Amino acid sequence: MASTEVVVIGGGAAGFFGAIHAAQAPHTRVTLLEAGQQPLAKVRISGGGRCNVTHHCFEPSQLVQNYPRGGKALRGAFSRFQPLDVVRWFNAEGVKLKTEADGRMFPVTDGSETIVEALMFAAKKAGVFLRNNVLVQKIEHLGDSKFDVMLKNGENLVCDRLLLATGSSPSGYAIARSLGHELEPPVPSLFTFNIKDSKLHELAGVSINPATVKLLTSNPSNEKKKSRNQLEQSGALLITHWGLSGPAVLKLSAWAARELHDCNYQAKLAVNWIPTLKVEAVKQILLNAKNDQPKKFISNYCPAEISLRLWEYLLDKAKVELEKRWADISNKAIQQIANVLTASEYVIAGKGVFKEEFVTCGGIRLQDVNFQTMESKICSGLFFAGEILDIDGVTGGFNFQNAWTTAWIAAQGISNHSI
Repeated sequence: MASTEVVVIGGGAAGFFGAIHAAQAPHTRVTLLEAGQQPLAKVRISGGGRCNVTHHCFEPSQLVQNYPRGGKALRGAFSRFQPLDVVRWFNAEGVKLKTEADGRMFPVTDGSETIVEALMFAAKKAGVFLRNNVLVQKIEHLGDSKFDVMLKNGENLVCDRLLLATGSSPSGYAIARSLGHELEPPVPSLFTFNIKDSKLHELAGVSINPATVKLLTSNPSNEKKKSRNQLEQSGALLITHWGLSGPAVLKLSAWAARELHDCNYQAKLAVNWIPTLKVEAVKQILLNAKNDQPKKFISNYCPAEISLRLWEYLLDKAKVELEKRWADISNKAIQQIANVLTASEYVIAGKGVFKEEFVTCGGIRLQDVNFQTMESKICSGLFFAGEILDIDGVTGGFNFQNAWTTAWIAAQGISNHSI
């Protein structure tokens, strides 16, 4: 029986995982093409070099809630291959994962090299032929699910199945277009907010947990399109020397990726520094402070659970004199302080970069892909996995989980297609 030739383009997490599992099928030869000098580059830098492999969420219906785009399509996919399967697979490869308090899962070594080595070894064991520094110039669909992969060095590879796992690479998008696919326009997701406020910048390093951030859109129809929670996110908030970061901001940047792109990252943001209390409760705490600590300077006594540095900054933002004593604070000033504590407004003046990592919103339109197999509905024999699809998750291991799941399903689809 003749071997089925499979070419996988993209040596990232999805490409490797798909190649490994496709190569395990009988009579299948897999060639993995990576444009860079070193494969798995994004795996190496993820999680600050620790590699946030997945998330400790083993219920598909809950898991999909962490995907601003693609959650509905992934619901069935996660019922077939989910984080628990990832944990078991790596465990079988000799890599144990641990769960941190926020649900993120890392190798117990706290080193991404552990994950890289496991994937490289598994690929070698499965017989995957890895080629680095290989640029694909053009691909032609020959019909009958066959492809002619033309490389920049003049070489031609003819294959029976093609798996595109090129992430957000423009060259991968170009290949998909040449094979008949349309794209949802790619735009950044998971980024920090630039805030032009020099006094806020002086608080760089201050963290608040929890805080709530809300995007204030001037287009009411946008708010109706999103669920109540999507343009408002809670979690840890980190003040930086350029503005705001932390999980709350990153989650909001993902859910509002298109809205922020459409307004050129110029928008208004409201921050609730103490979201566990309603504004009336905050006012009461301030009034209690006025009654209980009348002789203390307002700048030296903060009745809210925030640092004194942040308290002084927010008092200044509320236009309240720091030299005043609590006894001298008017009811109007109490209201101003309560407003600033629960709804400080800022102007987003651009986006920053979240470490060295990047995630893209947009890609292959999901309606053009069969999620039972990850095969194209437009081009027979063409499969997709990972971030090239219009799927993106919030921070916490969800984007890697998309890569593992779609790659595994694609490999099953390739194997079944070959039978």
